[in-house]
Amino acid sequence: MSAGFDLSPWTDAVPAAVLGRIRAARTVLAVSHENPDADTLGAGLGIALIVAARGGRTTLICQDSPPELYGFMPGIEAFRTDPEPGLDYDLLVVSDCGTLDRVGDVGVRHAELFERLPRVVIDHHVSNSGAGDADWIDPASAATCEMVTLLAERLDVPLTTGEGALATALMSGIVMDTATFAHPNSTPRTLAVAAALVGAGAPLSEISRRLYRSKPDVQLRLFGRVLDRLASSEDGRVVWSTLLAADLATTGAATAHSEGIIDLLSQADRAEVAILFKEHEHDTRISVRTKPGGVDATVLTGYFGGGGHARAAGATVPLKLEEARTAVLARARALAAAVAR
Repeated sequence: MSAGFDLSPWTDAVPAAVLGRIRAARTVLAVSHENPDADTLGAGLGIALIVAARGGRTTLICQDSPPELYGFMPGIEAFRTDPEPGLDYDLLVVSDCGTLDRVGDVGVRHAELFERLPRVVIDHHVSNSGAGDADWIDPASAATCEMVTLLAERLDVPLTTGEGALATALMSGIVMDTATFAHPNSTPRTLAVAAALVGAGAPLSEISRRLYRSKPDVQLRLFGRVLDRLASSEDGRVVWSTLLAADLATTGAATAHSEGIIDLLSQADRAEVAILFKEHEHDTRISVRTKPGGVDATVLTGYFGGGGHARAAGATVPLKLEEARTAVLARARALAAAVAR
């Protein structure tokens, strides 16, 4: 029981293998995915606080430094780009990664260490195969942070740990991945977990404001350029826009400032599929959103080696922008045309 909220109906979801490895660990290496968001960062911070509450220590690593947007998350400055030299790690925890290569080059640089350590994977992407002995994959979870909350409960770590730091970190991931509970992935369990986190001190309103209702001028200018390129198929079932590499230089924005553009595109009332194409030097990144009861976003991104969730997914297409756009839109049009409303 945390702060008067009973999460016991859901704590049996935590696998015994995950509990066993976390309980036994004393020096943990917790890895978040590249181009991090609030869910992967919050889950990592949550793991670190859980391990610390049980007398251990954690090194938090991420291929890319956390964007300034997430500076309000307590402890965010602890993230490193590589493990600490000389530490004798006894467990690797990977959070919010649909595939292990999502950790980025840090996994290549330290491949021997990653391979040698016992591993726990905590993830909610339906595209994750969950092949490891202690891989906890729950596509029904709205966020990986929802799962880490249940882990804390099962290990009797109070959600008030860190004077609210644990609750804030975990709530941040849930708010991000549900768009403040607006997405259809919010379930009764999600809301119960959120209630427990608020009861433990998570400032829900402030987190929501920081993530969704507060943007610097450069980000608004970036949004304007991308939205001005909005295009749609003849029947309106597919909408898309493009973020050019030059847009970042022109506006002074960072890559992280593109967060949220795809959610605006997905508001197109007739569109079954919304796509944001992001131009990179050697490839093209796509973010996809789809409407409930229609196209499965993982089917579209799966054609190009990507994954994610039924309503929100992404991929890296190994083609230049124009070629990638042609290939992806052809698939999207075909899938959208098959939807009967």
